[in-house]
Amino acid sequence: MLKVKTPKNPRVKRALEKRAPKLVETGKKTLILQGTKTSNTLNDVLTELYLLKKGSAIRYTRKNENIRPFESGGETSLEFFSLKTDCSIFIYGSTSKKRPDNLVIGRTYDHHIYDLVEVGVENFKPLHSFIYDKKLAPRVGSKPFICFVGEGFESVEELKHLKEVLVDLLRGEVIENLNLAGLDHAYVCTAVSSNRVFFTHCALRLKKSGTIVPRMELVEVGPCMDFVVRRHRLPNESLRKEAMKTAKDQSKKKVKNVGQDAIQGKIGKIYIPDQKLGDMALPNKAKGVKRERREAKMKNDPTEHASKKQKEESV
Repeated sequence: MLKVKTPKNPRVKRALEKRAPKLVETGKKTLILQGTKTSNTLNDVLTELYLLKKGSAIRYTRKNENIRPFESGGETSLEFFSLKTDCSIFIYGSTSKKRPDNLVIGRTYDHHIYDLVEVGVENFKPLHSFIYDKKLAPRVGSKPFICFVGEGFESVEELKHLKEVLVDLLRGEVIENLNLAGLDHAYVCTAVSSNRVFFTHCALRLKKSGTIVPRMELVEVGPCMDFVVRRHRLPNESLRKEAMKTAKDQSKKKVKNVGQDAIQGKIGKIYIPDQKLGDMALPNKAKGVKRERREAKMKNDPTEHASKKQKEESV
């Protein structure tokens, strides 16, 4: 059996608890890295994607020789980097004569390769080539709209798989409630053909519409590019079932003496034991206490009181 090492200090313990599986998972981090050969265009693409994911992405700029995601044994380094950085999504860029400006987008489950999509980058336009009002620039960490246009995303197997991977890559942390003022950018993916997708990044401009919901206008802020789907690999059925498991909803433990009211909200009952004030020792001796003791003493010994009266009469 493997030896389980326990954390030696609280800092390591907190780090392990942060990486441990949770019932409600936090946002997925993205690892961006490159192969031995990359073009200037591909380097710009990786940098722009890192800027779009800033705050939830890690960028490796060194060249990596032994990474071949679609070959057996070539994913070992990727899985090691995924475990080291705690990233569940990766983008690997490389270029060759056969596959120029190549991007491999993949997901991991338990730090092992889950699925892969390989796309080629064409007609790339960087951020600095777009002219717009800088006040509309998206803020770091804001939630985006993700729009998929075209029937190919519902009918073509490769595009359906690409859609799943792009949603996981771009959506960030899953939330239940959202403030409309926090929506300031959108990703638009258009299926041009059965293997080509036009990807662009737009800012949202809110304008008055005469109703509560404002009218939105899209302003292209870049980057934009064409994705040409080359290869893809789906997970096997057993791995998919294991990855799709969800924890059962645990019933809330009943709290004693606490109830809910529609008007007053949370109501609690407090039980106080009998304090037995008659048996309590007083901290100081007051004058009133002395008088009470004198009266009690006279009641208990009336002969002494009578002798004092006789002395007074004789005098």
